[in-house]
Amino acid sequence: MTALTPLPLLKAQLNIDHDLDDALLAHKLSAAEAWIGTHTGTTFDVSSAALTEAALQLAAYWYEHREGASELSLRLMPFGLYELLAPFREQVTGHADA
Repeated sequence: MTALTPLPLLKAQLNIDHDLDDALLAHKLSAAEAWIGTHTGTTFDVSSAALTEAALQLAAYWYEHREGASELSLRLMPFGLYELLAPFREQVTGHADA
């Protein structure tokens, strides 16, 4: 899957000015967009500034924290990511109308 979010935007987020990690960064963006789609229950929409910001934050976080957890950080997701995605999340009540 090719990322919809432009790679130069992620590189700017991370202050990266080389091409050495482009394949890894592109992979992180694709994974972030897929995770966001699964989390929200909707298709990732690159025209949404909030969803693009969430993809950038998540891909950058995964790039900078390649280990699942360390003694310095036990957070699984960047601070505020769930709040950024909350308006896009499909609401499920747990029952179906008859």
